[in-house]
Amino acid sequence: MPEGHRRLRLAELLGSLSLATDLGTGQPMGHGMRTCLLAVALANEMGFDAATQQAVYQATLLRFLGCTADASESSVAVGGDEIGFNRAMALPLNGTMTEGIAATVRHVGRGDPAPRRARLVLGVLTDTDVAVEGLAAHCEVAAMLAKRLGIEERVVSALGYSYERWDGKGYPSRIAGDQIPLEIRISSIARDIDLAAVSGWNPVELVTKRRGRGYDPDIVDAWLAMPRVIPDAEWDAFLAAEPPPHASVLDLTHALTVLADFVDLKSAWTRGHSRRVALLARAAAEQAGMQVEDVALVERAGLVHDLGRVGVENGIWDKPGPLSSDQWEQVRLHPYLTHRILSRCPPLEPLGSLAASHHERSDGSGYHRELKNDQVSPQARLLAAADFLDAATSDRPHRPAMETDAAFSVLRAEAKSGRLDPDTVSWVVSAAGGELERRRDPNPDGLTDREVEVLRLIATGATNREVAARLFISPKTAGRHVENIYAKIGVSSRAAAAVYAMGSGVLA
Repeated sequence: MPEGHRRLRLAELLGSLSLATDLGTGQPMGHGMRTCLLAVALANEMGFDAATQQAVYQATLLRFLGCTADASESSVAVGGDEIGFNRAMALPLNGTMTEGIAATVRHVGRGDPAPRRARLVLGVLTDTDVAVEGLAAHCEVAAMLAKRLGIEERVVSALGYSYERWDGKGYPSRIAGDQIPLEIRISSIARDIDLAAVSGWNPVELVTKRRGRGYDPDIVDAWLAMPRVIPDAEWDAFLAAEPPPHASVLDLTHALTVLADFVDLKSAWTRGHSRRVALLARAAAEQAGMQVEDVALVERAGLVHDLGRVGVENGIWDKPGPLSSDQWEQVRLHPYLTHRILSRCPPLEPLGSLAASHHERSDGSGYHRELKNDQVSPQARLLAAADFLDAATSDRPHRPAMETDAAFSVLRAEAKSGRLDPDTVSWVVSAAGGELERRRDPNPDGLTDREVEVLRLIATGATNREVAARLFISPKTAGRHVENIYAKIGVSSRAAAAVYAMGSGVLA
């Protein structure tokens, strides 16, 4: 944080992150914090010590940190709205197969013509391997990102079992009973209690019915013995409920890179975008002669400027054709969501306000506030120009990347039209044309040049067959490269490989 500001508590960062995962899983913001309060109360009721309660607190907030891992694939499978599908499947996850099938039939392909909808529903119901692989990727990514946040190993390990059930019918490992980490067993019940309460279900009836099936019987009995009150997601109450010790965020910029990778993972078209915007905005801010505090603020805002994208379905972000007016309204919503995620935490509110301004334009034609002229701060102007340039020089589903010089010309045209500030554009162009510090090892973890090429392609969504076509090799050879890469970097899914690629600078 800037000089004179107090150090951010880790709980504050995790609370903010839980608001983002609420959006990604289709839940109202505050659901994760309510679940956390319930889970800690349950752990306390059962007599667990402060260390265990702290682990429950953190695991509950981080349990869905991998929710962006398969967003693109899930969106294709369900007909576009993977967020709505996540919401529809939340309660059936620990229920019966009949409940899961009914939820699938009700949601998948909703709004599509009947033949297409029938194909989509059949695909989801019959291709169960895809669902298992997706949930396994969720768990692997959540554990990777949590480890980068410095979360203790007990919690990181527990996140690898986030979708397991007491009866052994969960995912991805099909473990049962006490084999499932306590943090997940408690969090699972607490979450469904809150889901039931806000969805009009009877929580007592729900947990009683699932006792010994989806849920640990002892935890169910403990909750039934407690006063059955669903807590409000008040920020101060949420922080007060954190068991000691209260850790601090030692390196805020590093922590925000985790949030950057979390949201950029959502679409293959944006992998590494937030890191690149932050790097470019920082270099431009230095060229502009900004104070050290403002340079750091611009860089950090660049890391989280797109955080609200997690709340918009991938059927919109990955659409190759023109967006409808309704879809554009959803796009225009994402800076607002960025601000809502960050503004609940007072120390992060200034960062959220700046980050949410990255689509504002000097002539008032931007969004979401439609600010103009001096209402757009110098820092926001820098962020907007940096975001514009990186997007222009990157592939998008509706167009290929521009060459750098062509993108510079478009950026200058934006300045000439009055949409972007001319001085700001000059600083950003100068920074982009210079030698930006890449902070990367071009061949991390002993990867060969060819393996780096393959990693870059699979991290941005290419299949083995597409990798083969791009590199003029056979699909079998491409597959062997992928296997070798997984072994060297210690991952088992493409989503995890993408997280690694962003973190190692391969996508810089």
